[in-house]
Amino acid sequence: MPATLFGSGNVTALGERIAEQGIGLVVVDGTLSPVQQRNLERRWQAKVIDRTGLILEIFGARARTHEGRLQVELAALSYQRSRLVRSWTHLERQRGGFGFLGGPGESQLEIDRRLIGERLARLRRELDDVKRTRSLHRDARKRVPYPVVALVGYTNAGKSTLFNRLTRASVAAEDLLFATLDPTMRRLDLPSGRKAILSDTVGFISDLPTHLVAAFRATLEEVTEADIVVHVRDAHHPDSGAQRADVLTVLTELGLGELVEDGLIEVLNKIDLIDPEARASLDNQAQRNAEIVALSAVTGEGCDALLRIIERRLDSGTRAVRLDIPLSDGKTLAWVYEHGEVIGRRDDDSAAHLSVRISEADLGRLRHRQRLH
Repeated sequence: MPATLFGSGNVTALGERIAEQGIGLVVVDGTLSPVQQRNLERRWQAKVIDRTGLILEIFGARARTHEGRLQVELAALSYQRSRLVRSWTHLERQRGGFGFLGGPGESQLEIDRRLIGERLARLRRELDDVKRTRSLHRDARKRVPYPVVALVGYTNAGKSTLFNRLTRASVAAEDLLFATLDPTMRRLDLPSGRKAILSDTVGFISDLPTHLVAAFRATLEEVTEADIVVHVRDAHHPDSGAQRADVLTVLTELGLGELVEDGLIEVLNKIDLIDPEARASLDNQAQRNAEIVALSAVTGEGCDALLRIIERRLDSGTRAVRLDIPLSDGKTLAWVYEHGEVIGRRDDDSAAHLSVRISEADLGRLRHRQRLH
C-alpha cells in the first residue's frame, strides 16, 4: 500500500504490538518515502526510520577521523535534502498575493534548500582536499615503494581483528557493524623480512543506497590502489556465501571487475567458532585452492599461512636483481626507486650497489635506459 508501505491489516497488527510493548523506535528494513514515514509514525505513535536512516545513524556513531565525519555528514545531508523537498511539497501551494510573492511555506523551503546546498558544496570541497592529501600520501608510498595489501569484506567479518593480529596494531576491533569507517594503514612485516602496507577498510553491506556509495567511495579508494586485495569472510556466519557475493558485486561496481575475475586471496575467518565437521570441510577447501586460507584472527591460527600466500602473490610478478648504478646518474637511481622495491643498498666512491625487487617489464625498461646512456 503506497501510503504506508504495509497493508492496513499489518499496520494495525504491528501498531497493537508496538503499543503493548511500549516501543519508541521502529526500524523498517526497506526504503520509506517521507509520506510513508510520517503516516506510519502517526499510526504507531513511535519514531520510524528506514534502512538508509539506520545506516546513517550507525555511520555517524562510528566515524572517527575528519574524513569519515565529512563523508557521514555529506551522505546525511543528501538524504535529508531529498526528503525535505518531497515532504514540503504541500507548502509550495501556499503562495500569497498574485502568485509572485512566495508564502511562508515556500520561503522556508527555499531557505532550507539553500542552506543544505551551501553546506553540501562546502563538504564536497573539503572532501576533495582530503582526497588530494591522500593522493599525495599514495604517491609518497609509491616512491618508497611498498606494496599495498587491502583487507575487504562484509561488515563484522573480522577485518580489524585480523589487521591488529598481522600488524600488532590497536585499531578498534569490536563485534559491531561498521566498526571501521576510515581506512587505517600500518606496516606489515612478511616472512622474508620484506615490508608491505596493510590497509583496513570499511565493511561492505548489501544494497547500499546509491548516494551512500557515492559519499563513501573515497573510503574505498585504497582498495582500487592496492597491489593485493584480501577478502575476509566470516566463515561462521550462516549467510557467508551471500555476503561474499555482495562484496564481489561492490568491488565490480568500483571498477575492480578484472581483479575479481583474476581471483582475490580469500580468508575464511573465525574458524575457532566452527564445529569440527565444518572445520574439516573448510580445511579441505583451503588445501584444494592455493588462494584460500582458513584462519582465526582471534587465536592467530592460520595467519602465518596467509602471510606466505601474500608474499608468494607479491613475488609472482617481480624478481630480485642486483644493480650497479653510477652515483652520477641520479635520474636512473630515482627511476629505480620509483619503479622497484630497493631492499638493500651499498655505496662506494663511484656507484650505488642495489638489491632490487622489480617486475620483468620494468627491468627491461631499465636495461633499455642504460643502453641509451
